[in-house]
Amino acid sequence: MRRRRSVASALAATLAVAACGGGEGGTTFLSLGTGGTGGVYYPLGGALAARLSTPGSGRQVTAEVTGGSVENINRIRAGQIDLGFALGGPVYEAWSGGDGFDAPFDALRIVGPLYPNLTHVLVRSGQGVETLADARGLRVSVGSPGSGTEQVARQLLEAYGLGYDDVEERFLSFSESAAALRDGALDVAILSVGYPASAVLEALTAGGVELLALDDEGVARLREAHPYHTAGRIPSGVYPGVDTPVPTAAMMNWIVARDDLDPGLVADVVNILGGTGVSLEAAHEMAAQIDLSALSDAPIPLHPGTEAALGATR
Repeated sequence: MRRRRSVASALAATLAVAACGGGEGGTTFLSLGTGGTGGVYYPLGGALAARLSTPGSGRQVTAEVTGGSVENINRIRAGQIDLGFALGGPVYEAWSGGDGFDAPFDALRIVGPLYPNLTHVLVRSGQGVETLADARGLRVSVGSPGSGTEQVARQLLEAYGLGYDDVEERFLSFSESAAALRDGALDVAILSVGYPASAVLEALTAGGVELLALDDEGVARLREAHPYHTAGRIPSGVYPGVDTPVPTAAMMNWIVARDDLDPGLVADVVNILGGTGVSLEAAHEMAAQIDLSALSDAPIPLHPGTEAALGATR
């Protein structure tokens, strides 16, 4: 909290100047890519967009429902949106031209940190799935096309010796996955999301669905192949019936943009994340986990506006 207050104080003068810009030219309209309505991205993105659209800022920022990380990055590259939420894996792969991306997006930059995603593996009770390797031949939701969850799902299945040829993959959103599990139209769903996620709550509350723990060996194989994953735990008590922590994999979420995005806007984002996060917590409690110190472990270079904002505090 001391760090957050220091960021807010040090940036005050910079932000005052930035807020005055753009008034003569009227309102600037910008878009923030989030995710599906059943996850954390959308409510958190809506709150951030509202904070960035305050009177006198000269801008109107709209939070858009999207397919998630990969779509957001591709739309930033195409100039269709200005900011986007994305998992660390797709961020690194896009910047370097790796898994799932045809060419390096070397203009991609980190604007600010969000919170760690935890991989939620939901299974229908009575399917005999004791480890993810047991999902062979089953109906598995791997997330929306163009989402970070879909990339995580492919990597996780590979860590357990499986591919899409070994399962009946379904490209479903979080909400669609919860409904399909509830209706018996799906056996396994993989969701990379912060907790508590509304879709996970829905699935577990309806009954007949359980959270599957990921064993240490599987997570180790995942991390060996893709080092931006880490080990994590879904805490006890955050979902009905979850009385002990559930071991799983984790990955950091980031706000990203092109390197030429207005540094005044970027400074505003950093100020909101570092100085007045309580308003974002009202949208979703995962905002309490936002910590600017995570920028020291960013998987790709920081935006110049972010560097300048952090430099103002040193």
